[in-house]
Amino acid sequence: MRPVIGKEAAGVKSKRPITEAVKQTVLKNKGLSGLLVLFVAGSVFAGILPPLALERIVNALAEGKSFSPSLVLIYFLLFSASGILDAGKESLITVFGQKATHQIRSCMCRKLKMLPADYYTGQDTGTTVSRFVNDVDTVEALFTSGVISMAADAFRMLSILAVIFLKSPGLGILLLLVLPFLYLMTRIFQKRMLAAQLDNRIAVGRANNHVPDTIRNIRMIHNLHKESYMEGRYDSYIQDGFKAVNRANFYDAVYSPIIITVSSVLVALMMILSAKGGWLMQLFGMSVGTAVAVISYVGKIFDPLESIGMEIQNIQAAAAGIHRINEFLEEPEMPLVSDLPAKEERQSVTDIPALQLKNVTFGYEDAQEILHEFSLTVRQGEHVTLSGRTGAGKSTVFKLLLGLYEPWSGAVNVFGQRADQIGENDRRKIFGYVEQGFHPVPGTILDQITLGDTNLCREQVIQALDTAGLLDAVQELPKQLDTPYSAALFSQGQIQLLSIARAIAADPKILLLDEVTANLDSNTEQRVLEALQAAARSRTVLSISHRLYECAGGRRVEL
Repeated sequence: MRPVIGKEAAGVKSKRPITEAVKQTVLKNKGLSGLLVLFVAGSVFAGILPPLALERIVNALAEGKSFSPSLVLIYFLLFSASGILDAGKESLITVFGQKATHQIRSCMCRKLKMLPADYYTGQDTGTTVSRFVNDVDTVEALFTSGVISMAADAFRMLSILAVIFLKSPGLGILLLLVLPFLYLMTRIFQKRMLAAQLDNRIAVGRANNHVPDTIRNIRMIHNLHKESYMEGRYDSYIQDGFKAVNRANFYDAVYSPIIITVSSVLVALMMILSAKGGWLMQLFGMSVGTAVAVISYVGKIFDPLESIGMEIQNIQAAAAGIHRINEFLEEPEMPLVSDLPAKEERQSVTDIPALQLKNVTFGYEDAQEILHEFSLTVRQGEHVTLSGRTGAGKSTVFKLLLGLYEPWSGAVNVFGQRADQIGENDRRKIFGYVEQGFHPVPGTILDQITLGDTNLCREQVIQALDTAGLLDAVQELPKQLDTPYSAALFSQGQIQLLSIARAIAADPKILLLDEVTANLDSNTEQRVLEALQAAARSRTVLSISHRLYECAGGRRVEL
């Protein structure tokens, strides 16, 4: 595979796409990033203050002293501010995560555009969809309830630990003794959760792919009576995913009770030791107000630990998603070439063949040749029909000419230029491709023909519909070209005429026709043949349509 060139390609080939996406999100949203940092810091700081205010209130009550009502108001204000800052922090983290994942999906879409055709033929559709949907969603959780939240919880835990050391050194020592064991337990849970999440992602990809595969091959499944077999395979994928999720949920469910139990034991131990007297009382002893504040802090320090347990699960799920996204972004790419100069001049020279294959050998899999030393020359304006048995390579010739694959050996040229080096913007001006079936896109009748190409104007679309013999039918629709497309609007023959209009809208110099009259009745076939003959005038035509060859003549090549 030749190296990819161009800025867009370089962005896709980043070795650290997630890091790059975060960096780009920060640079593009500096205000949001700064506000997020302020809210995280404010949330941590505000979480420390309410127990300190409560300590002063309880101490004053215990000593029978009066205290200012403003102190109570300050306590409630601090408590409210902590909640508001927490809510703002969560909202900003969510927005930041959405922007970061939008950046990742944009990167993946650019990559998708640059993948060669053999990626799509050799890759499960469900697996690719799962990477764009499920895996990127788990990466979003990395921001919304993962890394940023975990960092905020860690800072909160450290700040609370520092206050506890100041108020009760003995309790601080107990916490320092307990936290390493909790950390080791967390690491064990982390590894187990990662393995379970990876297993779940694999199972989800297989299940996603199984459904469209079953629908695509439903007739064969019915004919061979393999319904139970296909159902069993789908059930096995669902069961694999279910078992993996259950394993992850088990570790998460066990983690939280452990944290709560340790929190209760530490508070009870602190109370018992402070009542012993002597040096233990000096180490653990405290006023009533301080005891209330410390108990509040102990609950607060274990709340972040409990949250971190959940955040670890999200991070590990995201790690599995990142691994699969990186695999996708490391797929080999098509060469990204610039438009070659003097292309139009070369096409205007009539002695240069429109299409030429020289001693081409090619196959989709190693050691399984479809074409062997095959040669074909089609002059400009010539009509040539390919014929041969099924599997002889007729459609493969089309794919090579369209630059979807590179030959193993030999050369494939279009107007003297290598087929795989034709610029993307020029491909539609050179080729018009009519397939057996019509593949609609979301949108209107106009969108079905332009395919989002802003270079095509409405006049060109109308001319293409007129040539294909479908203009009158479209003009009878309520919104004409702006009518939302639905297969129910047209007959099978009219849909094929729409496919012809799509192919010739950009006024291509070459038409590739792939059995376009297959599965049509005789009357409909005649209309389509007439439209094809009109579209083929003044163009080079390469077809696999035997009926078109019988009607329009030309040269026939046997494969």
